[in-house]
Formats: sequence, structure tokens, C-alpha cells
Amino acid sequence: MAAEGQTVSEYIIHHLTNLAYGKLPGGYVRDDGSVIPDGGMWTMAHSGAETSAMGFMAVHVDSMVWSIGLGLFFCWLFRRVAVHATSGVPSGVVNFAEMIIEFVDKTVKDTFHGRNPLVAPLALTILVWVWLMNLMDLIPVDIIPWVLMQFGVHFQKIVPSTDVNITMGMALGVFILMLFYSIKVKGVGFIKELTLNPFNHPVFIPVNLFMEVVGLLAKPFSLGLRLFGNMYAGEMIFILIAALYGAGIAWAGVAGLLQIGWAIFHILVITLQAFIFMVLTIVYLSMAHEDH
Repeated sequence: MAAEGQTVSEYIIHHLTNLAYGKLPGGYVRDDGSVIPDGGMWTMAHSGAETSAMGFMAVHVDSMVWSIGLGLFFCWLFRRVAVHATSGVPSGVVNFAEMIIEFVDKTVKDTFHGRNPLVAPLALTILVWVWLMNLMDLIPVDIIPWVLMQFGVHFQKIVPSTDVNITMGMALGVFILMLFYSIKVKGVGFIKELTLNPFNHPVFIPVNLFMEVVGLLAKPFSLGLRLFGNMYAGEMIFILIAALYGAGIAWAGVAGLLQIGWAIFHILVITLQAFIFMVLTIVYLSMAHEDH
């Protein structure tokens, strides 16, 4: 809920601001009135304006820490499952992990039409990692930021997939793999694919190249922005519902019911978005392996 003396607008902006580390330019006047010395200074941002002043090189520390931490948790959990797996009837976490692996394996076999041992492990990693990042959205929006505020941490976004830098970073990784395998599998055929489709005549090469390049670039943007947009909107709704708690006791009950209802529905959203990111990755890599 909104802190005392904080407007709803300030509350929303605060919860949507990342904890950023970067270099403030020399002469910049900070919120506390201090002036950055000549040559600039590397520091933590204390406001969204300071983050903007840091420019492109500002690092969203919270997104990096949570995403890497969840990735390490995924690796530890599945390694533990692999170590404890037996030939007998699985139970508990082992059974759940095996169900996910079998589901991913079947999806890859049905969708991917090439031969590449990297695709299935990559699909599994994407599905579970993105799902874990999305799952953080179900933690009440005020708990972790409030706890860290007691230690002097001004901002904290705990849902990495609501940061466009994270989602576009993953999409860029998939895009690089697409280009790599397109060149490796198709060779010169990849150039022909870009220049002689859909009109198979030299005079249409500029038109074909423009259309194919736009279509190629649209893949990573659609992949990253779809996940970011859905998760950012979901987080925004949670924040708006949380802001109702500050409107008085009469609204607290309504806010509680809305929060529970949206959380239940959001379980489907976070799972669906992880699945879509995985499937599109498999499809794009399958297209990169299709040699006509």
C-alpha cells in the first residue's frame, strides 16, 4: 500500500522504477542538492531522473540479481532432481521435473524439424527460467521493497520479466542463434532466401531484401516485447490493486478480493507467457534449420 505522505502516482512510479547503477555526468545536481564533480561519478541512482541521466550504460541491478539468482536456482533444482532420480516410480519434485522434461521433449519433437541437440535443453531452460521470473509477480508488491528499504535500498523490482532489458536480452540471444544456424545450415542459400523471396527475379532483390529483413528483425522484437508487455501490464494491475489499501478500510476488503482473483488468473498468464516464449524459440530455430 502507499506509504504515508505518498500519493498514488508517486507510489506507482516508485514501484515501477528499477534499482540502477551507472555514471552520473559531471555537474549533475542530485535530488539531495549535491553536485557531481567533474568527470562524473559511478553511483546508485536515487530516482528515475538520475537513472535517465546515467544514459544507456545504466545497469538495472535488481533485474540482474533476481534473473541470475532464479537461473542459478533452476540449475540447482534440476541438478538435484537428476542426482536423486531412480529407475523406480518418481515422487514429489522429481515427478514434477520429469513431467516438465517430457512435455518439453514432446513439444520439441512436434515442432522442431531439424537435428540439433541444443534445442531441447534450450527450450527447457527458457520454459522454466521465464516461468520462475514470471512467478515473482505473485509475491505481494510491497513486501520485498519494504524490507530492503530498511537497509537503505531505494528501489526494487523483483519481477525481471517486467524489465524490457531482460526480455529483449533473451530475445537477442535467440536471434543470434537464429542467424548462426541459418548461415551454418543454409550457407549461401540464406542469402538467396533473403534476396529472392517472395519474388524470384533479380529485379526485385531490393524489395525482397527489405521485406525479408523486416520480417527477420520482427521476430526478436515480437518475442521480447510480447513477454514484457504482458508481464508489465500484470504488475501494473497488482500495483493499482495494492494502492486501494490506502483508500480506507472500506476499500481494503475489495482490494483483497481483487488481489486474490487477479493472482489466480495470473497463474495462467505467467505459465502461458513462458510457454509462448519457448514455442516461438523452437519455431524460429526450426525455420533457421530448413534448407530449401
